[in-house]
Amino acid sequence: MDSSSSTKSKDNPAFDAGEDGFVEPSKQERNAAIADSSEEVHKEKKISAKTLMVVICILLTEMGERLTFYSVVANIVLFCTSVLRYSSTTAANINNIFTGMVYLMPVIGGIISDAWAGKFRTIVACGFIYILGLVLLPASAFGYKSVFGEENDGSYFDMTVDTRRALFLSSLVFIAIGTGGIKANVGPFGAQQLQEQGEAAIKSFFNWFYWFINVGSLIAYTAVAYLQQEVSFGWGYVVPLVSMIVAILLFIVVKPFYVHKTPGGSLLSMSVAVVWQVLTRKRPEVPPGEKSRFFDPARARYGGSFDDHTVESVKAVLRVLPVFLTIVMYWAVYNQMSTTFLFQGERLDVSVGSIQIPASGLNAFNTIIIIILIPIVDRGLYPCMEKIGRPLSHLQRIGIGFVLASLSMVVAGVVEIARKDRMEEPGGTLTQDLGGEKFIASSMSVFVQVPQFALVGASEVFASICGLEFAYTQAPKSMQGVIMGLFLVTSGLGGFLASGILNAVKAATKSYPWFDDEINNAHVEYYFFLLGGLMLLDFFIFLLIAKFYRYRHTEYDEIPDSGVAVDDKDSENTQF
Repeated sequence: MDSSSSTKSKDNPAFDAGEDGFVEPSKQERNAAIADSSEEVHKEKKISAKTLMVVICILLTEMGERLTFYSVVANIVLFCTSVLRYSSTTAANINNIFTGMVYLMPVIGGIISDAWAGKFRTIVACGFIYILGLVLLPASAFGYKSVFGEENDGSYFDMTVDTRRALFLSSLVFIAIGTGGIKANVGPFGAQQLQEQGEAAIKSFFNWFYWFINVGSLIAYTAVAYLQQEVSFGWGYVVPLVSMIVAILLFIVVKPFYVHKTPGGSLLSMSVAVVWQVLTRKRPEVPPGEKSRFFDPARARYGGSFDDHTVESVKAVLRVLPVFLTIVMYWAVYNQMSTTFLFQGERLDVSVGSIQIPASGLNAFNTIIIIILIPIVDRGLYPCMEKIGRPLSHLQRIGIGFVLASLSMVVAGVVEIARKDRMEEPGGTLTQDLGGEKFIASSMSVFVQVPQFALVGASEVFASICGLEFAYTQAPKSMQGVIMGLFLVTSGLGGFLASGILNAVKAATKSYPWFDDEINNAHVEYYFFLLGGLMLLDFFIFLLIAKFYRYRHTEYDEIPDSGVAVDDKDSENTQF
């Protein structure tokens, strides 16, 4: 979610390039720049009816896309085991790899948009690819003999499991490509429509943007998940298809009113090129009296291809990468909500009176706790900590998220122990049919999972939201698109890491399984405790990185002659 920054005047002496590409401005110059910036921010323009209509259409497009995506992933594991006859391990791997692809594709979508196609055309093209995948998805789910009835010769038209699997996996590939291209661009494209209205309007847009995402998620994990589990996967997968078609048509209808920007090259590609020159070019000889720096090979004054401003901006981005690496483990834990938590929920009593709620519906509590907790921490906790003189920094907030994620795994392990203990008691088991698959379950209510889902949701408020905010504040505004791509990559890598840990655990514990296709015969509690321990270890590594991290503080960050943001204190903060 990035927004373009305003261009500063070349006449401002605070931006005169010195020997290192910038000079430390005087106090008077600094105060003048802050005053000018503050005055500019407060000159908010009234949003016209046309702009409001455009923004609402973009928000509804995002809600439709998120409703579509979460409707696909809500019961993906159950569909794999009940209809496609995959093992639980394979189903979990499919979910994790699909999630990894979904969050790696935005990097490519961002590059295509920035360098060649532009945001509108990228979103529309990826929308049609998305729809293709959504057509294949219900095609893999429908039982055609029940839809079309008996044929004249007495036979039935139906597909083999292998054909269904091929259609299903193909659909996931197209969906990953589609959602990746949309995810990278729809938020920034919406903010682009409000640039003339100022920063307050853009901030308000992203608040509503996040709200619409959660509305889509809530509908998917409740109504659509129930339709898939209790009525039909086929019709349950028609809903996201219709939702996406409506979303794309709505997005296209208001095309004449959009504010478009000409593609100006990919900043991510530029960042890679800077690092490539640093690693491949020979170290230059610096003049006497100058200090050699790690990034000198990329600087134009030493024969490289980039000015000092560009190099300093890339350095600002690279400083956050060690923090990002620790967030990968967090996403591996987060992914348990759609895999192992679901396996556990399938074997708990999902009935509420005469109704069977979807086992994946517990994800709604993740969304609910986020909606409740955001205003509490934003208006209560953070201001309170500031008043007592102990404000929480971005890294401290992320650390809190890591601890909460670790606790969620511990709670899940305790729930698993209690679940199996109940099954040992007289009348402690029951058989329930979910999505056409029968499960021997504990008589304990599935709502005992609420605390673990709520803890993951609480951790998201700190680790995920504050992680992205940290990245944005530590990178120049013109590089925020790059940061968005890199932050999404951590989520994708988390999906692959979750799959790797699961497979490694299953291979290492064959004689005394910690995970099995039938978790009633395994000790999944040990797997949860392992993840909690790994998350805690990751937290301690994070503490070490945070201890040596020096925050970037800047009042202005745009250089007009290069179009690349720099930090006026980079020379003090950089470790290179």
